[in-house]
Amino acid sequence: MAESIREIKPAFEGFRPLSEGLNPSLREWGLHGSLFIITIITTTIAGIMLAAPELPVADPRLSGPLDYVLYVPTAYLRSAQALFSYAATHPGLLIEGLTFSAALLSILLSHEMGHYLACRYYGVSATLPFFIPAPPLFLAGTFGAFIKIRSPIPSRRALFDIGLAGPLAGFIVALPLSLIGVLTVQSPLPHGGPGIIFNDPLLFRFLARAVGVTLDANSPINPYYMAAWIGLLVTSLNLMPVGQLDGGHGTFAVFGQRAHRIIGRVAFVCVAVLAVLGWFWHGSPSGFLYAVLLGIMLKVRHPQPAQMEPLGAKRILIAILTLIVFALCFWPFPITIT
Repeated sequence: MAESIREIKPAFEGFRPLSEGLNPSLREWGLHGSLFIITIITTTIAGIMLAAPELPVADPRLSGPLDYVLYVPTAYLRSAQALFSYAATHPGLLIEGLTFSAALLSILLSHEMGHYLACRYYGVSATLPFFIPAPPLFLAGTFGAFIKIRSPIPSRRALFDIGLAGPLAGFIVALPLSLIGVLTVQSPLPHGGPGIIFNDPLLFRFLARAVGVTLDANSPINPYYMAAWIGLLVTSLNLMPVGQLDGGHGTFAVFGQRAHRIIGRVAFVCVAVLAVLGWFWHGSPSGFLYAVLLGIMLKVRHPQPAQMEPLGAKRILIAILTLIVFALCFWPFPITIT
């Protein structure tokens, strides 16, 4: 089947006929659908936690060695019980949680479907999106999502399109959600938790100025705001020009293998420096997570597409647009801990 597909002359640039082998099986639909449903639940709980006030939780008693071992899980369970009990008597929190979940997952789903549909367009075998749920009360209720590409990417243009389709699709969805979040910034949510400030990316700052809203460390936020903030953070991370991140695919397609390796190392050094500055200036260790991830991605070899044909002016313009998107999403110090 693969041989016959390659012999078919494409009707227009980049098109590859789809084969039946690319279609997900019923078992795959079940696995990916189950993970997605679980992630809806965990992100909803995360949204409820963001909307709920700080609740008093008694510290576990420490009377023996076993109590010290069980301290973290016991404290976690008590916090979860306090949150669920409070939410049961304040049903409006469920709406806040569902709003956050829908907004965040719409960004992540659009991102991954951008990759997936681009793979289908080029006849590249890829899985449906894997959504990774996080334990309740942890982070945003999800560790993100990804697809796994199971066949070689045939050309430079395919690599470019598949790599950048995801973050651009996610940004298109995040843009109106960001605007809604800024416009409704007076909703009763704190701008960060106790001692935590979520610093606004450039997109939020531009939108706030355009609509006449003032944002500062004490501004109340809302589920749309936090979902868009997280979505933009994920987009900026994915657009880092390193390894097999989306930005790495784009960098490889635009500049080639040698420049991809050099640019990736420069990006890693810059992020490592920002991590140290973020620790001293903002009291936040979040930059070190970026640096560790990029360090790992530097070790992953990027495959060479079968064809390295010219990208053309249209894709160069899209590359410039993607660089602007990265600038709007990225902020060197996303979190301040006071």
